[in-house]
Amino acid sequence: MSAGLADALVPVVAGLWGAAAGALSPRAAYRFSVPPDEPWRRYCPAGHPVRGWVGPAPCAPCARRPAPAGAPDAGAVAVGGGAGPAPRPGPGPLPLALLTAGVCAVLAGATGLRPEAVVWLVLAPAWVLLAVVDLRVRRLPDPLTLPSAAAALALLGLAALVPGHAGQWSTALLGALGLSAGYYALYRLNPAGMGFGDVKLALGAGGVLGWYGWPAVLLGTLAGFLLGAVYGGVLVLTRRADRTTAIAFGPFLITGALLGLLAAARSA
Repeated sequence: MSAGLADALVPVVAGLWGAAAGALSPRAAYRFSVPPDEPWRRYCPAGHPVRGWVGPAPCAPCARRPAPAGAPDAGAVAVGGGAGPAPRPGPGPLPLALLTAGVCAVLAGATGLRPEAVVWLVLAPAWVLLAVVDLRVRRLPDPLTLPSAAAALALLGLAALVPGHAGQWSTALLGALGLSAGYYALYRLNPAGMGFGDVKLALGAGGVLGWYGWPAVLLGTLAGFLLGAVYGGVLVLTRRADRTTAIAFGPFLITGALLGLLAAARSA
């Protein structure tokens, strides 16, 4: 197989992988989408047990109807503290499949056949899932943030042993520690504006960006804050929020990290 054909097939294969991973994510998104400090969802709104984490969101027709009184885990805690109707199942297999496929294809196209591309493809479905959950309930689940950060650093350590890589594991580790420390400082200064889940997510984002060096860390971090600021400004201008309204920052952290990673991978 020629090098040109191989390069052309990489985004296609990556997109197929992303589509498969995204199509299997709705159940995890449904179960993880609960308010902070609440246990992961174990029942559909009609009270049927939900088992496993892979597959379509369960009982979609039931989730669109009011839950029966007394059904276990039938309601979500509302912002005001009372019980509210259980949330809709969230994105279905097709939207998640398309989104994850697009992210994987673009990352693979930018990275090419370098060994670190495998790391990005492992990490991308988890990041898409995290963004979806955070947008729904402003929560970044520990079972996704911490393992994905550990997996990223471990896999990058292996990629550093394979010929043809274009990054450094030492700067990946330092980037992870540095970016998470920076987010922790922001969390301590303003706990209402920065959640601790963002600190944990920054650990993985800093590792991924640090693989390509400190310019990538800076670019990805600034892009995330810029996107968040633009989004918040639009909400204020449209009077859908005020200056004190908290927003889910995880999707912007992830998007900024992906943009920094794409730019760094293309220039590596």
